[in-house]
Amino acid sequence: MRDSSRKATLAEAERYLKSIKTALLSEWDPIGVKHFPEAQDEYDSYAPHIYTLLITRRPRHELYDYLWRLETEHMGLTGDRQATERFAERLLRIPQEIEEGRGD
Repeated sequence: MRDSSRKATLAEAERYLKSIKTALLSEWDPIGVKHFPEAQDEYDSYAPHIYTLLITRRPRHELYDYLWRLETEHMGLTGDRQATERFAERLLRIPQEIEEGRGD
């Protein structure tokens, strides 16, 4: 891989991860930490797996299942299936948003 191509790929991955992390904190935030400065990275560890699901174009249900397991098993919350489905749909729009922003 050429150096310029590698840099472009890394820059795109960084845009994805930033978008995912922002969405997790500002739009998903199941434990309600977005207003606490010390907790701004609370969901960052979930972003790489979500990134992989998005770039490999995995089915929506796999993204939903991952979020649902995080909410109900990992975090021990009751969960809100409809809200989780809406958020999975929201995450699925990130690739298009990245593509549209590429020329900026």
